[in-house]
Amino acid sequence: MAGQSKKATRKFEKNHLKDTIERRKEGKKIKQRQQVKAKKKARVAKENGAGNPEPEKAIANSKIPAKASKSDNPFGDMSVDEFFQGGFEIPEIPIEKTKNNLKIKEGHVKTKKRKRDDVEQDDDGNPSSNSSGEDNGVRSDNEPGSEAEDDFANHKGELDALAEKDPEFYKFLQENDSELLEFDEAGNLAEVDALSGTDDESTLKRKRKKSKKEVAELDEGSNEEDDGNEVTMAVLQKWKGALDDQHSMRAMRQVVLAFRAAAHVNEDDGKTYKYTISNSNVYHELLVMTLKHVPATLNHHLPAKETGSGKVRVPTDSKKFRTLTPLLKSHIASVHHLLTIISDAPTIKLTLSSILPLLPYLLSFKKLLRNLMKTVVTIWSDSSSTEAARVNAFLVIRRLAVISDSGLREDVLKTAYQGLVKGSRSTTVHTLQGMNLMKNSAAELWGIDPSIGYTTGFTFIRQLAIHLRGSITNNSKESYKTIYNWQYVHALDFWSRVLSSHCDALREAEAGKQSSLRPLIYPTVQITLGAMRLIPTAQYFPLRFHLIRSLLRISLATGTYIPLAPVLLEVLTSNEMKKSPKPSTLKSLDFATAIRAPKSYLKTRVYQDGVGEQVAELLSEFFVLWTKSIAFPELALPVTVMLKRWLKEVSNKATGNRNGKVNSTLGLVVQKLEANGRWIEERRAKVDFAPNDRAGVEGFLKDVEWEKSPLGAYVVGQRKTREEKARVVEESRREKERKRKEEREGSEEVMGDGVDPVVSDEEVDVDDDDE
Repeated sequence: MAGQSKKATRKFEKNHLKDTIERRKEGKKIKQRQQVKAKKKARVAKENGAGNPEPEKAIANSKIPAKASKSDNPFGDMSVDEFFQGGFEIPEIPIEKTKNNLKIKEGHVKTKKRKRDDVEQDDDGNPSSNSSGEDNGVRSDNEPGSEAEDDFANHKGELDALAEKDPEFYKFLQENDSELLEFDEAGNLAEVDALSGTDDESTLKRKRKKSKKEVAELDEGSNEEDDGNEVTMAVLQKWKGALDDQHSMRAMRQVVLAFRAAAHVNEDDGKTYKYTISNSNVYHELLVMTLKHVPATLNHHLPAKETGSGKVRVPTDSKKFRTLTPLLKSHIASVHHLLTIISDAPTIKLTLSSILPLLPYLLSFKKLLRNLMKTVVTIWSDSSSTEAARVNAFLVIRRLAVISDSGLREDVLKTAYQGLVKGSRSTTVHTLQGMNLMKNSAAELWGIDPSIGYTTGFTFIRQLAIHLRGSITNNSKESYKTIYNWQYVHALDFWSRVLSSHCDALREAEAGKQSSLRPLIYPTVQITLGAMRLIPTAQYFPLRFHLIRSLLRISLATGTYIPLAPVLLEVLTSNEMKKSPKPSTLKSLDFATAIRAPKSYLKTRVYQDGVGEQVAELLSEFFVLWTKSIAFPELALPVTVMLKRWLKEVSNKATGNRNGKVNSTLGLVVQKLEANGRWIEERRAKVDFAPNDRAGVEGFLKDVEWEKSPLGAYVVGQRKTREEKARVVEESRREKERKRKEEREGSEEVMGDGVDPVVSDEEVDVDDDDE
C-alpha cells in the first residue's frame, strides 16, 4: 500500500495518524456524553414545567421576536430589556434558507447555533429553554433532526468525502479502526433498541414536526400495542416461508426481535420487548428457526468469500452491511445471552453450530466477539458439558482462530489456555477423558500461526517457570502447593502435547524446516524436571509418574533425548521401596487420577506394588524409544548395573523388602534390557561405517520395526495386558454406576408410594434434614 499511496498520505500516517484517531475517538465519547446530558436536562426541564407554570412564563418571555425590523439593523427596534430577555442569542440578517426540511422565511429571525455544553439558567438557577420548536424552527436534541443528529450526519459526510478523496487511507482506517468509520452506527447506542420500535422510518419522518408530548404519547401507545404481540405457530410459519422463499430482510428483522424476547423469557430485567412467547412449542420452534435461518439469510444478502489461505472477506464497506449492523449485533447479543442460561445439551449444540457461519460478520466487532468467545470457551472447558457440546464449542474457537487477524488470534489462544487451566482444577475418573479431549484439541490451535503460537507459548511457559522459582525460593510450608496441584500438572502436560504435535520429526520433514515451537522444548523439559524433584517424597510419586509420561511424549515425537532413568532410579532407592511393607486391605491406588498418595497408603504392600509396576512400565517405555539405537548397549549399561545392585539389596531376607512381585517384575526388565543390548551388538558388528559417519549412524536398523526387537516385543505385550486390564476395570465401574442408579431410582419410587398423601414433598424433605 505504501508504494501506491500519495506522499502526503504516507507522511500523515507516519506523523499524525495515531493522534488523529485518538482525537476522533475522544470527540466521539464527548459527543455521546453531551447528548445524554442534554437529554437529561430536557427531561428535567419538562418535568419542572409540568409541575410549575412559572418556568413556562419565563420561557415565553424569553422568546425572540418573530419579526425583525425592516431596516438592515436587526437591533433597531429592540430595547435593552428585550435584548437581555432574548437569551443572549444574536439575531442575524433574515435569509431564506432551507436546511433539514426547515424553511426560514424572510422577516423571521434565525438564531446562531449555540454550543452544546452551554446551559441557560433563569433567575432561580433552573435550566430553561430559549423557545419551542414551533416558534423559531430550532429543534431540541431529543427530536429527530436535532443538532446531535446533524453532527452525526456531518461526520458521516466527512468520512464519505474522505473515501472519495483518498480511498487508500479510507481502506487503511477500515482495516485498523473500523469503529471510527462506523461512528454513526456504533456511536448511537439506541439503534439496537430502535429495532423494537413499531414505527417505520417513513412514519417517523411524517411525525417529526409533532411536539415532544405527542411523540411521547404515540410511543407509549405503540409500546402498549407491542406488548400484546403474541407469537403463534401461524406467525412462525409466515416468517419461515418468507425466509425460505424470499430471504426477506423484513422477516429476518421480526424473527430476530422475537428471538430476543425468547432469549430473555421469564426474566424480570425491567425491559419490554416487542413480542411475547407463552407456548413452549412456539418457543422451541422459534429457537430452531432463528438459529438455522438467520445465518442463511444473512449469507444470502452478504455472501462471505473465503480465500485459499483461509481468510474470509465480507463487504463491510457496503451500505447493506451498515444497515444490518444493528440487527446483527442484537442477534449475536441474544445468542450470547442464551448460551449463558440454557443447560439442554441439544440446544447448546444447535446454538454453537449457528455461530460458525456468523463469525466472518463479527470480526469488525471485536469487543462483542471477545465476550462471546469467553462464553464459548467456558462451555468447552466445563466438565459438565457433553462431549458433543464441547466439540462444537471447539469448532467455533478454531474457526475464529483461522479467520481472525493476528491480534484477535492471540486473544483466542490466551482465552483458550485460561479456560483449559481453569477447567482442570480437579481430575477424577469421570473427567479424565474430557480433560484429554480438551488438551488434545487446544494443542491444535498453536499450529495455526507458528509465530503467534511461539510468543504465547513462551509467555505461558515462562509463567510456569516463575511459579516454580517462587516455590523454590519461598521457605514457607505451603509454597509447594502452587506447583503440586492438578492445574500445574495439566499445564505441563498440555505443553508437552503442543510440542509433540507441532515439533514432530515427520511433520518437520514434510514442511522442509524446523517448527518455530522447537526452541520451547528445552525450557519445558527443565521446568518439568524441576517440578518433579521439588518434594522427592513417596507421597508425591504419582505426580512424578505423570510428569515423566509428559516428557516421554516429547521425547517420542521430537527425537529429543531426555535422561529419565535417574529420576526413576530415585524412586527405587527410596525407603518406600527398600523396606518391607505392612499388610493392608486398601484397594489399589489409581495412579491415573492421583497426584498425591493418601498417608494411609504409605509403607503398605498395595502402594509398593503399584509404585513397582509404574517404575517397571516407565523404564521399559523409556528404553524402547532407543531400542534400535546403535548406542543402546552403552545407554542401558549403567541402568542395568544399578537395577542389579538394587535387586541384590532388596532380595536379602533380613533387610530386604520381601516383595517378590515387584522384584520379579524389575528383574524381567533387566533381562529384556540385556537381551536388547546383545541384539544391537550382533547387528552393529556387521556395519562398515565409522562412528563419525552421521548418516550411517542414523540409518542403522532403519528398515527394522521396533516391535521386532526383544525389548519392543516385551513392551507390546505389556501394553496389551494393561489395555485389557483397564477395559475390564472401566466396564466394572460402569456396571456399578448403572446398578447404583437403578437402586436410587427404585428407592425414590418406594418413598413416593409410601408417603402419606396429606404430607407435601417439602415436609418430607424437612423431616429428612432433621434426621
